[in-house]
Amino acid sequence: MKAIIIGGGIVGLSSALYLRRSGWEVTVIDRNDLSDNCSYGNAGYVCPSHFVPLATPGIIKQGFKWMWNSKSPFYVQPRLSKSLIDWGLLFMKSATPEKVKAAAIPLRDIGLLSQQAYLSWQSIPGIEMAYEHKGLMEYFQTPEKEEHAHHFCEDALKLGLEAELLSYEQVQALEPQTRLNIKGALWFKCDAHLYPNKVMISLRQYLFANGVVFRSNEEVTGFDKKAGTITHVRTTKGVYESDKIILAAGSWSRELAAQLNTRLPMVGGRGYSVTLEDSPNKLNHPAVLMEGRVALTPMDGNKIRFGGTMEITSLNKPPRLSRVEGILNAVQRYFPDFQLPRAEEANVWYGFRPCSADGLPYIGRSSSYKNLLFATGHAMVGMSLGAGTGQLISELANEEKPSMDLRPFDPERFN
Repeated sequence: MKAIIIGGGIVGLSSALYLRRSGWEVTVIDRNDLSDNCSYGNAGYVCPSHFVPLATPGIIKQGFKWMWNSKSPFYVQPRLSKSLIDWGLLFMKSATPEKVKAAAIPLRDIGLLSQQAYLSWQSIPGIEMAYEHKGLMEYFQTPEKEEHAHHFCEDALKLGLEAELLSYEQVQALEPQTRLNIKGALWFKCDAHLYPNKVMISLRQYLFANGVVFRSNEEVTGFDKKAGTITHVRTTKGVYESDKIILAAGSWSRELAAQLNTRLPMVGGRGYSVTLEDSPNKLNHPAVLMEGRVALTPMDGNKIRFGGTMEITSLNKPPRLSRVEGILNAVQRYFPDFQLPRAEEANVWYGFRPCSADGLPYIGRSSSYKNLLFATGHAMVGMSLGAGTGQLISELANEEKPSMDLRPFDPERFN
């Protein structure tokens, strides 16, 4: 049996791993060279604690406040775009307390599933991750965020996730090398982290060594269809036949899905990160700055990565270094002694996260084509959910019972 995976990010490569190990012949097609997609520059969290979707009531109100601030953590570039308007209306409709509550269990479940999948990868020779299970701190500076942390902790405990509220003194004792400007932190002990670059490079090498075919710098241009089946995938360089098609093209999935009679409301949410090699700044635990909406991760020994922002803009818009200045300024407010670089394009990474209209990924079968599966729309938790999504896709392709209920992730829920 042959499978074509469109997209070489963590979701596509994870799907390739599980399909190849279950006996499939696998070809991965990617529009770029697979060396610098969105899976490389993220914070590296493997975080069941992220059970709150992007679409929340508070983000709508806050988004309007931040609309004209070039350094703000969340920004939507106003433009005349049918797809953006479609996504925006559905996003606002999805941002209700009821829908946020309903999303918690499926996001928790796929987060835990994915964490177990990553743990199993540690026994695969050749796959390197720099995986560490130290938890994730969420720092707060204000009474408002402290109250939010209390509620968030209660919600996490109800979901069976290990979480604890810490005072300033408790956090400082866990980070003795670093002076902190905080009131306290919410510590999600259930979370882990890894080094995305190491995961992506070693996974790609492992797959290549085990017979997966890579077609890089090829853009999918269309599909041949017959009697409810996709017979061929057409690219800028060739035509390919396959028994199963997996659409895992990240922020470029919406246009391809439209050719396959599926409406995938999605926008590219650009994020930025800066990674310091041999960093003089020391941090023991990954941290999220609640007011600043910035992520910090100590990685692979002596590296540290600062990342953040959600910039909803067109996929061909040049980067805005003011966004990176906003990230670094936020870090400085929490870590007054940190030595930080200037926001220069040479040391800044950026990429587009595929944001669905309700904050839940699109994972599942097509009702229009019996050999088509969707695996996209993971927004800011693509790396976190990547391994679990690959496992689920393999289960669907092999007609096995999925390891969890996939109905909340139905790719056709907006059709």
